[in-house]
Amino acid sequence: MSADPAARAGYRDHPPRIGFFTDTSICIGCKACEVACKEWNAVPEDGLSLTGMSYDNTVGLGASTWRHVAFVEQPARPGEGLRWLMASDVCKHCTEAACLDVCPTGALFRTEFGTVVVQDDVCNGCGYCVPACPFGVIGRREQDGQAHKCTLCYDRLGAGLEPACAKACPTDSIQFGPLDELRERAQLRVQDLRAAGQDQARLYLNDPDDGIGGGGAFFLLLDEPEVYGLPPDPVVTTRDLPGMWRHVALAAAGLAATVIALGLGRRK
Repeated sequence: MSADPAARAGYRDHPPRIGFFTDTSICIGCKACEVACKEWNAVPEDGLSLTGMSYDNTVGLGASTWRHVAFVEQPARPGEGLRWLMASDVCKHCTEAACLDVCPTGALFRTEFGTVVVQDDVCNGCGYCVPACPFGVIGRREQDGQAHKCTLCYDRLGAGLEPACAKACPTDSIQFGPLDELRERAQLRVQDLRAAGQDQARLYLNDPDDGIGGGGAFFLLLDEPEVYGLPPDPVVTTRDLPGMWRHVALAAAGLAATVIALGLGRRK
């Protein structure tokens, strides 16, 4: 499949695909991204109660948490002290987006920037997109019953501005720009970290040949994806739909032929 989702969506002349590269090695867990996202997008408050998950008060992504800063507290290893891993998670804006495939109203659409956005005034709250997402990103908000997730600040992009979370990040852990440039930058960063002894440094969702066609948001991790609560080998959940529909069509045709044959047989 083409790695240019905007072209596949019908945009003939469109800007370069843009996205996020989140370098978790320099995340300090300040949550500035969470706050900026909520303020700009008028996302309701959440995470105001203790969760028992260290300093992680928002637990995960959802309808009212479009950026989630994970705190992974690891026990001390021999010769080492306590290890903290921090990572700001977000919608992946997948190249192969199952949420788009299952939306019956067109509320979810692909933008000219290659991102995936939910239109509030079109969403009917059916919730089909919620289980379709392999990352558990989308949720329905109790207040309105509609699905909500990161838009990559679509309104800001149209005005030539970077997303609010990237603008607010004090360490440049969240980097925004043309996806091809971010991938090149990320590869160099991994090389530098490994040369400095960070042998487990790796990129996540940067490969166009992975199960979602690569992410419009990808990450540099310092451990296995599961440690951060991320699926190790995500796959677009609708990949088997074409084959399933073909089987359904064949079964329907066979059933129709049987009914016709029975009807003709009764007339004789």
